[in-house]
Amino acid sequence: MKISDIFEETYSALLSNKGRSGLTILGIVIGISSVIAMLSIGQGAQSSIQSSVESIGSNMISVMPGVQCGAGTFISGGRGSAKSLTLDDAEAIASELSGISNVSPEISGRYQVTAKGSNTNTQIIGVVQDYASVHNVTISEGIFITQQDNASGNKVAVLGPSVVEDLFGEDATDIVGQTIRINQMNFKIIGITQSKGGTGFGSADDMIFIPLATAQRHFSGDKYLTGISVSASSNEVMDQVQQDITDLLLERHNKTTDTADFNVINQADIAATAGSIAQVFTILLGSVAGISLIVGGIGIMNMMLTNVTERTKEIGLRKAIGAKSSDISKQFLVESVSLTFLGGIIGIIIGWLVAFGLSYFGLIETKVALSSVLLAFGVSAAIGIVFGYYPAKRAAKLNPIDALRFE
Repeated sequence: MKISDIFEETYSALLSNKGRSGLTILGIVIGISSVIAMLSIGQGAQSSIQSSVESIGSNMISVMPGVQCGAGTFISGGRGSAKSLTLDDAEAIASELSGISNVSPEISGRYQVTAKGSNTNTQIIGVVQDYASVHNVTISEGIFITQQDNASGNKVAVLGPSVVEDLFGEDATDIVGQTIRINQMNFKIIGITQSKGGTGFGSADDMIFIPLATAQRHFSGDKYLTGISVSASSNEVMDQVQQDITDLLLERHNKTTDTADFNVINQADIAATAGSIAQVFTILLGSVAGISLIVGGIGIMNMMLTNVTERTKEIGLRKAIGAKSSDISKQFLVESVSLTFLGGIIGIIIGWLVAFGLSYFGLIETKVALSSVLLAFGVSAAIGIVFGYYPAKRAAKLNPIDALRFE
């Protein structure tokens, strides 16, 4: 039997039951589009987290107060709640260790902020001048916090673009020089940062920066820090700098590794932890969507078994005039694969459109990778073969005499 004859018969068979074929294809379309859309959401989350990690700074090492992490973990339940780091610790790191570009001691907390009748609750961070270098912060208007601001304890603030929009509106101008109230105290706006985007680890756009000395005096009320950010001079020395910081603080705090009251983590640790979580999330989404593909495959098997039953006389007639069992099995297998092939193409297009729509309308970040498309396409072809094999073999094994007698 010629290949052209097989495809011609397939085309005729599928068109003879348009409604049944359409519903069967719809099951595959839903399955494939769901897989594409779900994987795009997971991969978009991975990409968003990666960009967020990169946006927090280059070659950055974070020192956080809290109990020491256990083996194989990077996140401690007590992190940030303890008070164990001081400005002296930050100065010791900057002066006594090598391989370091900048050190940024920080105090952070959430407070209510008001301006011109508008208000928002956002992250307030007390910083020094080096914060901008460590965290790759760029100013779009005005200036950043200076050494003089810290020395004088000035009540000045640098706003992220999201805060500006919340307090003054999307099209507001001439923001620098205006006054906002943080925790019932007036602060003069001296600068606005450029947008960095990202949401995975707290958006840098939704922050207000004030002098560290001002934050200690009017907000925390003590000498302790909520964190120290350290920028290593290169990626190659990050591990060594991380170890040097750990050894130095253990000595300063009179602690051992088991009793350390701080954590030292680097950018790679953060990225690895976040990446593994996002990967599990992607696999979970893909697995849930994959269930619909299995259901679609069962629908194909059901349709093909029905076709075998309805076309029993046709199969007997073909065998009687010389058709081989392999020709019969090929015919039904090609029909099955054609259904999934067509459903796969439509499903890929719809899945891509759904992913594009979610990203276009700002609902969630998505990313359709070529690997996802190839995976979905390969799975659709495999489903056609796997779920079409049994009906095809059943049709091929029919006895031509019994088939011709079938009513």
